Amino acid sequence: MTVLALGLNHRSAPLDLRARLAFPAPQLALVLQGLRERLARAIPEATLLSTCNRTELYVASEHAAAPADIAAPALDWLAEQGRFSRAQLAEHIYVAEDTAAARHAFRVAAGLDSMVLGEPQILGQIKQAVREAGLAGTLGSTLHQLFQRSFSVAKEVRSATEIGAHSVSMAAATVRLAAQLFEDLREVRLLLVGAGEMIELTAAHFASRQPKSLTVANRTLERGEALAARHGGQAMRLADLPQRLAEFDVVVSCTASSLPIIGLGAVERALKARRRRPIFMVDLAVPRDIEPEVTRLSDVYLYTVDDLSALVQTAGEKRLAAVARAEEIVDAGVKSFAQWLEQRASVPLIRELNAQAEAWRSGELARARRSLARGEDVDAVLEALARGLTAKVMHGALAELRGADEAHRGPLADTVSRLFLRR
Repeated sequence: MTVLALGLNHRSAPLDLRARLAFPAPQLALVLQGLRERLARAIPEATLLSTCNRTELYVASEHAAAPADIAAPALDWLAEQGRFSRAQLAEHIYVAEDTAAARHAFRVAAGLDSMVLGEPQILGQIKQAVREAGLAGTLGSTLHQLFQRSFSVAKEVRSATEIGAHSVSMAAATVRLAAQLFEDLREVRLLLVGAGEMIELTAAHFASRQPKSLTVANRTLERGEALAARHGGQAMRLADLPQRLAEFDVVVSCTASSLPIIGLGAVERALKARRRRPIFMVDLAVPRDIEPEVTRLSDVYLYTVDDLSALVQTAGEKRLAAVARAEEIVDAGVKSFAQWLEQRASVPLIRELNAQAEAWRSGELARARRSLARGEDVDAVLEALARGLTAKVMHGALAELRGADEAHRGPLADTVSRLFLRR
């Protein structure tokens, strides 16, 4: 059995490169089905995790002769999806095998590998990725076991440490930065683009600072209206954004669009209408929602998820202590998964042994029944049955002992003793 985790994240790859391997959640099952159709023989199990900070492919196979047998096609597939050459991808990809793959999965689920240490959103994103793999038919027993254990580890980390209490989310970092740029957030007109989890968190953080107005722009107006209503705001259609952009001092965008939805031209027109009053913009989406060229405009302060990482606090005694305890919990989870993998590796042999024992049993039982049908003595038939089964069970071990050379006889004798003799 081989388990691999392959991917790139905020540490290994820049934002623009990560964007080329970003998969919107609704597309995960379809993408995995395409992977299964192409690589089912090499990769029967696969789960794809795609967030703003990482894209990771978890794969497992019982049939690969070596990890390279499944790593190579998986890497080729990822390179194709991102339109990379293998060499380009190799500069940014990381690969973890078996227990190292489990450790990586557990640390990701616990928030230990996040841009914002301890952030809770990643666990929900992993659970969604697992659900999509199940829908695609690529979540086998090994990956199911891996992720169920990752959920347990993450839950224990949350309950046994204070790592979550000391995290600074992207949403909180956005508000903190806005507060540095504006004297009073109560005088700010806020536009939130999208209605997903990250925008909901951002809305909650900003609402607590009581901005002058809060507006949600979303493709589905009803969903935008529901989010705005929870925070005393209003909603608008996404199609109206270019015409109304000039109204807002702060713009935070995080959608699943594959192309930018706020272009350079729209921002230039908004600045002209605002008479060069600055706009603070935060693009939390991967791929980008706001064209990168906007950053060249002198009256726009544009930040991406990578820019915000510098604002995230990662020190403090309590946090360090929480991380140390969390790593201990991860270690225990990895050891347990390693034991499960070892037991899993023995399953084919156990099946063969059970099949062989059943063949011996049925063969001797059939012979005994024929003897009884011929009228032979019952005690004699039972004696022959017992001798026949005993001989079959002992034959292999005795033959190995007789044929073993001097160097191997001692260890073999110890093994046979453990198997057949009660001490």
